[in-house]
Amino acid sequence: MRTGALLFGYAFLYAPIALLVLGSFNDSRLTTAWSGFSLRWYRALLADEALREAAWLSLRIAAISATGATILGTMAGLALARLGRFPGRTGFTALLAAPLVLPDLLLGLALLLLFVLLERTLGWPGRGAGTVMLAQITIGIAYVAFTVRARLAGGGTLLEQAAADLGAPPLTVLRRITLPLLAPALAAGWGLAFVLSLDDVVVASFVSGPGATTLPMLMFSTLRLGPTPVLNALATVLLALTLLMGWAAWRWRPVAGGKARH
Repeated sequence: MRTGALLFGYAFLYAPIALLVLGSFNDSRLTTAWSGFSLRWYRALLADEALREAAWLSLRIAAISATGATILGTMAGLALARLGRFPGRTGFTALLAAPLVLPDLLLGLALLLLFVLLERTLGWPGRGAGTVMLAQITIGIAYVAFTVRARLAGGGTLLEQAAADLGAPPLTVLRRITLPLLAPALAAGWGLAFVLSLDDVVVASFVSGPGATTLPMLMFSTLRLGPTPVLNALATVLLALTLLMGWAAWRWRPVAGGKARH
C-alpha cells in the first residue's frame, strides 16, 4: 500500500515532465498527437531570435543580480551573526526576511510603486532591465543573508578568535578565515539568487519596461495561446542544464578534510 502510494506520488510529479520531454521530440506541430521522432523543434529553437535574446537577457540579469545579492547579503549575514544586539536589529531582521514570506504579487506591486515614485521625483530609474536587476537583488539578499548567517552560527568563532589573538588585523581575519569558511554558503546563496532570478516572472512583469522581456515572461505570454513544441524543446534544454548543474554540484561538493569529491 505504501509502495503504491509512493509510486503514485512520483508518477504525479514526474510524469508531466517526462511527457514534456517526449513532446519536444515529436515531429507533429500538435502536442497531443505523436507522428514520429524529430529534432525539428530544437532547430526551430536555435533559429528563434526572440527566444535567444530573451534567454541572453535573463542570463545577464540573473548573473548580475545574484552577484549583487551575494555581496549585500553577505554583509547583512555578517551583521546578524557577528554584531550581536544592536539598535534596530529586530526591524532590520524583519525587513530582511520580508521577501521570504511576502507574496511575489505584493513585492512586485510595491517595487513598481517605488520605481514610479523615484522616476517622477528623481528621473531615475527608467523601467527596463535595470529595474528588474534591482528588484531581483532586493529579493535575493534575503536568501543569501540567512544562508550566510546559518553557516556562521554553525561554525562558531574559535578560528577567528585564535587568529585575532595571534595578532591578525580584522581585515586579515575576514579575508583569510571568515570568507574561506563561508565559501560553501556564498556558493549556495549565489546559486539560489541566480535560480530565483532566472525563474521569476511575477515581479519581473511588474517592474520591467519596453525592451526588457525576460525568458520567463516570453514563455508565459506564449503559453497563453497554448503549449507549443518549441517551448517543449526549450523546457527540455533548461531541464538538462539544471540536471547537469545539480550533478556537478554533487560531484565536486566539499567533503571531510576540505577536498572535493571526484
